[in-house]
Amino acid sequence: MGTATKVPVTRDMSGEELSADEALASLRRYGGWPLLRDSFIRFRYADGFSHSRALALQTVLAVIPLAIAFVGLSTTLHTENIGRVAELTIHRLAAGPSAEVVDDALQRSRHKAGDGAAVALWFGAVFSVVNVTTAMCQIERGANRIYGNERDRVFHQKYLRGLVMSLSAGIPLGLGFIIMVAGGDLAASVVAVYHLDGGAKTAWEIIRWPLGLLLALISASAIFRRSPRRQQPGYTWLAFGAVVYLVLWTALTWVLSLYLDISGSFDTVYGPLSAFMSLVLWAYLTSIALFLGLSFAAQLEASRARRPGPIQTDPGV
Repeated sequence: MGTATKVPVTRDMSGEELSADEALASLRRYGGWPLLRDSFIRFRYADGFSHSRALALQTVLAVIPLAIAFVGLSTTLHTENIGRVAELTIHRLAAGPSAEVVDDALQRSRHKAGDGAAVALWFGAVFSVVNVTTAMCQIERGANRIYGNERDRVFHQKYLRGLVMSLSAGIPLGLGFIIMVAGGDLAASVVAVYHLDGGAKTAWEIIRWPLGLLLALISASAIFRRSPRRQQPGYTWLAFGAVVYLVLWTALTWVLSLYLDISGSFDTVYGPLSAFMSLVLWAYLTSIALFLGLSFAAQLEASRARRPGPIQTDPGV
């Protein structure tokens, strides 16, 4: 049970939803550093790290079976070229000690998809969708605690909303990240499979960062608005928290990739599991960034309601 203070639902003077103008005014009044400090305090006392670990686990459980199922089912569905693009992209991302293990798993899924393994692949795809749904529900749980709500929605509303959110925001958010993180490898794979010229790859390199950032920003703003069990401000207000999320995510992803590039000990210690461990670390850092962005949006709204204290008084023991 977290001890973050409850954030009052606020509106502007005319009763309309809060927008970017009010967010900017509140930010100037509060101050950048105090807001960042109190946002982290709210995140910590709302059990943000625990929610981040749970979300990271569900993310990994969704990504791995989905990748294998996507490659394998491309043969069954007669879309071999698309599956080949995915396989080459994953191969490029998993270069290193894990390459042999990853390649073996993907080749098995592709070559044995018609030998009765299709049922297992479809099960893996459904399992991935279930985990994306539970990940959206985990975001709701964490968002409620950050906003000071101790109760989630009732079971059927929570998981039905989670399913809708997974399809309308969760998967688009993941696509935005793929475009930004693996966009170069994806372009190289598409060029190799479809025999495109270099101009297509150059054009993709120009548009992939704006496209990925825009897709991630819109999806994150939708998640921030629809997840908590309360009436949220407008999308433009919540975009401030989404921007914090994306900035943190970009910085943490860059630091992790830099560490993996310059550190030979990581591959030495984890060997064939290095790709899996990298995915786990990345998912955890991504989850922390998401809940910190939510906490930023919550604390900004609390400051406008003149209740800036991020946590309740220590009840003692």
